[in-house]
Amino acid sequence: MTTPAIANDAYAELEKRFARMSAVNRAGAILNWDRSTMMPAGASEDRADQLATLNVVAHEMMVAPDMPDLLARAEEASRDLDSWRSANLREMRHAWIHASALPGALVEARTRASSACEMVWREARKNADFKSLLPSFTEVLKVTIEVGQAKSAALGVPLYDALLDEYEPGGRSVRIDALFAELKSFLPDLLARVLERQTGRPAPLPLDGPFPVEAQRVLGTEMARTLGFDFHNGRLDVSAHPFTGGTPDDVRITTRYDEKDFARALMGVLHETGHALYEAGLPRNWRRQPVGLARGMVLHESQSLLMEMQACRSRAFIDFAAPRMRATFGRSGPAWTAENIHRVYTRVAPGFIRVDADEVTYPLHVMLRYRLERAILGRDLRLADLPGAWNDGMKELLGIVPPDDSLGCLQDIHWPDGAWGYFPTYTMGALAAAQLFAAARKAVPGLMEAIGRGDFAPLLGWLRTHVHGQGSIGGTDWILSQATGAPLGVGAFKAHLESRYLSA
Repeated sequence: MTTPAIANDAYAELEKRFARMSAVNRAGAILNWDRSTMMPAGASEDRADQLATLNVVAHEMMVAPDMPDLLARAEEASRDLDSWRSANLREMRHAWIHASALPGALVEARTRASSACEMVWREARKNADFKSLLPSFTEVLKVTIEVGQAKSAALGVPLYDALLDEYEPGGRSVRIDALFAELKSFLPDLLARVLERQTGRPAPLPLDGPFPVEAQRVLGTEMARTLGFDFHNGRLDVSAHPFTGGTPDDVRITTRYDEKDFARALMGVLHETGHALYEAGLPRNWRRQPVGLARGMVLHESQSLLMEMQACRSRAFIDFAAPRMRATFGRSGPAWTAENIHRVYTRVAPGFIRVDADEVTYPLHVMLRYRLERAILGRDLRLADLPGAWNDGMKELLGIVPPDDSLGCLQDIHWPDGAWGYFPTYTMGALAAAQLFAAARKAVPGLMEAIGRGDFAPLLGWLRTHVHGQGSIGGTDWILSQATGAPLGVGAFKAHLESRYLSA
């Protein structure tokens, strides 16, 4: 980082330490990516040891005995700091509170438990065998509750909110409850109206495969590059569950391929490209500091869903992409017109898999997971009873029951990987995506016409200024208010769904 020297010696020392911690964490990010993409299965125990060690090293640096004194002295002299450094100091304090709540042994246990459980989950999901996952899953839950209890005491919030705060700083379940209640007040009726409207129209023609994996990879690469992904500083690979990893200067995205349905992989690439563009656009001068990190998962998910759902399921983008799809797969005919492909991509139908869900039903998938994880963490639902509770919830919210656990409670990696408190950020991100895209369309003349030409520079430029380049200088609501004129709300998302699915 190249910023001018300052008189606040304590703060300057903190910047040095956090830069070193950043290096350790960035190394761990690459090892995590490799674990999920290229690492041979036999190396899982060794990799768990490596990651646990790195996490403990970073933790020990954070909770060094003199850290409280450094923070206090820097805060006493904070009047000398500019706005970015003041925000950085605030984020340092927040990070220290989270870290100091946990003993090193618990940090190590958490990493080892989640690493071991992820490897078991891969086989359990493949075989639809929840019972085989239960022992390692139980250990992850035990450690997660210990972490939540420790952070709950440190932050002065309930256990669930303490875990949520890891993914969305300042996020609280009372806010989620209010937003989800508002969504639930209109989503079931809206879904029924959309489905009724669809029954009065011919179903879209199917896009029949097979679609060779290599051709899908070529199309995904082209579309990622169209959105602005820089392959000089990133790469696209395959994993069991699509994700974005790596670092802002070395962004790693993944997808998974199905030769019967190219849309799964393509939409996964577009989704992860949104995440990657956010990471790559973070303020360069602050990338080694907390203030230079992404604000939280609500804004992170907003960037992936803005690209995948708002922009790339628009008719303008499909008009651009359809000829490239036809050329890639050597197809033609009525099914491969832009009109039909757009109808395929905006078809609403309750389904089992969250990552394949349409915009209307997707929030219901998240609401189910939010309900279940709160019940499990609150000890109102036994982990062994999760499959049944999952199926009951799917029937209630979506009217369908998974035929097996691979299409049910085993489909997501998050809980086995220790990510409890993450799920609500997906739907909150969808709300933010609609809000941001509406603001961008209003602020940038000809935005949709540019997207129709495959020119994402105007959209990406607006996002770089109003979201990516803001890092963590403010909270989620502050960044949204600066960009859109209002904190996170439901209105723009509702208007978007009504416009796309009931008015078009």
